[in-house]
Amino acid sequence: MSSLIEIHRAAVRLFARQGYAGTGIRDLGKEVGINSATLYHYAGGKEEILVAVMARCLEGLLAGGRRALGHSADPAVQLVRLVRLHVAMEAVNPLTAYVTDREVRALSAANRAAVLALRDDYESMFQQVLERGKRTGRFQIDDLPTTRMALLEMCNGVSNWYRPGGRLSVPEIQDRFADLATRLVGCPPVPPAECGTDLAVAVLDSEPLDHRADEEALA
Repeated sequence: MSSLIEIHRAAVRLFARQGYAGTGIRDLGKEVGINSATLYHYAGGKEEILVAVMARCLEGLLAGGRRALGHSADPAVQLVRLVRLHVAMEAVNPLTAYVTDREVRALSAANRAAVLALRDDYESMFQQVLERGKRTGRFQIDDLPTTRMALLEMCNGVSNWYRPGGRLSVPEIQDRFADLATRLVGCPPVPPAECGTDLAVAVLDSEPLDHRADEEALA
């Protein structure tokens, strides 16, 4: 018998491979080996599934972001820790992150507002760190909104191209992105000792365990 976790994993796999709009309830039921009536026993529909997947991903980023900011009052350290967290989330949960980043437009108005509120809460952490860094002279930023968007898009893109066993490990990508982030804000590199231990990022329940083949389809 399929569980809700298995349904979420199947949904993420299909949404990433063929898009939310291109995935029907029958497709989802077939993927997990149940009929549509049984699937509705677990979830009210595919939008409910999509919202749950997105919320779990964004809540994970929010919780990690709060821990990242709590390590130091230095905006440069905070920025590096936020970037390292985001890179890890995208690399460890590539399909879930991919779907969360790209399918907001598929949601109905009320659900879109709820998901966007979570995303805005998370992105505001970057905004506040950048504002503080500019205000204190730690960062040299001319256009803060564009800088924030550039940082977030840079991190979001990791799910598009990172592959386990590839040229760079996750810690190596984190190191490079941290360096890029500090360069972008006109700040000297932050010594690793000041950043502390990286926050642990777990594999989300929605992330397909066999996602490597699906990642190849996205490449």
